[in-house]
Amino acid sequence: MEDLFSSSTPRRGFLGSLAAAAAATGISGIFPKELAAEPTPVTDAQLEAWFGRLKGKHRMIFDAPGPNSGMPAIWPRVYLNTMDATYPGEGTSAIVIARHDGLPLAIQDQVWAKYKLGEMFDIKDGNAPATRNIYATITGLPIPGLGIAELLKSGVLVGACDVALTVYSSMAAQKMGMDAGAVKKEWVAGLLPGVQVVPSGVLAVGRAQELDCKYCFAG
Repeated sequence: MEDLFSSSTPRRGFLGSLAAAAAATGISGIFPKELAAEPTPVTDAQLEAWFGRLKGKHRMIFDAPGPNSGMPAIWPRVYLNTMDATYPGEGTSAIVIARHDGLPLAIQDQVWAKYKLGEMFDIKDGNAPATRNIYATITGLPIPGLGIAELLKSGVLVGACDVALTVYSSMAAQKMGMDAGAVKKEWVAGLLPGVQVVPSGVLAVGRAQELDCKYCFAG
């Protein structure tokens, strides 16, 4: 638990990452339709059905462009617990959007280990780069149900940015001499069960607010 609060996660240059991915895959644009690996298809109806799972009077979107020492996996639980205790019976929903450097929050251990996401995103487990998703289940605090996997089990919506998936998987593919499209498919398949791929993190953050979610910067 000490690392959860003491580790630093420096903000990376995402535009530089976009440029690197573009150079690696022969693309010049930065929008999803112009990125190399195929965008993960999601229809308007599918996306709206997912957003439609937001219920109740009280709704909060937790915007996670960075791991922030695991806080995007902690604050939603605190929000749900305290809102339900303070305003019982009114209904509370939470949604987390893992975008930009917050993408690894939504990814399973096997992808962390194979593609060295701890090194890629400068996330430490103790003194060494993490080889597993240390934010999936968080223990050591007197609050049960912490961690992205635990939030998903309790009905919290978690979205993963398709643009970030494309860019970072392309960078990993270039570094390892692999096919970008195949690597992206592996990353999508390796998302934590229940995570929804959204066209972009910023789209999801904006749409959630249109659906009456209050905004909390979590990363």
